[in-house]
Amino acid sequence: MRQSVLRDAGRAALAAGAAFLFYSLLGSLQPSALFIFNAFSLVVMVFSIGRGEIFGAFLGAACGLVQDSFSAGIFGVAGLTKTLLGFGTGYVSRRIDVLSASRNALFLFVMASLELFLWILLKALVLAEPVDFRHGLVFFQPFVTALLGTLILNFGRRLQARRARA
Repeated sequence: MRQSVLRDAGRAALAAGAAFLFYSLLGSLQPSALFIFNAFSLVVMVFSIGRGEIFGAFLGAACGLVQDSFSAGIFGVAGLTKTLLGFGTGYVSRRIDVLSASRNALFLFVMASLELFLWILLKALVLAEPVDFRHGLVFFQPFVTALLGTLILNFGRRLQARRARA
């Protein structure tokens, strides 16, 4: 049990590191593209589905604070939204069946949309200036994140099934 948690924590750290590199490189090359896809949300949702709400909440807090370090805004807004995303994704995925591709895609889309809505709400409450929507690009974020998350989760399931047969 302990070894499994440590292995998953190591994998989550590697995935969060990859999201950090993605944000660093893409942010310097094309900053507007960061509004279309949220790599940290993807990491949090994928690991929350696999490990549950507590693991997801801790990973969400860590990923959110790292994402906050990229912004010039209020520190902690992404940390709070990612914590709630990790907990909510892990909690709900343990209670309903999200294994099929269509349910998985719908579930990830709903969770990513709720996180985006909460992020916009918190930004609007905390900041005196209007939230930058990058000409509507931010509203593509739940769709793109859900699509990539569904592909990653289905690829992982097929890989596990292939290993089990071998």
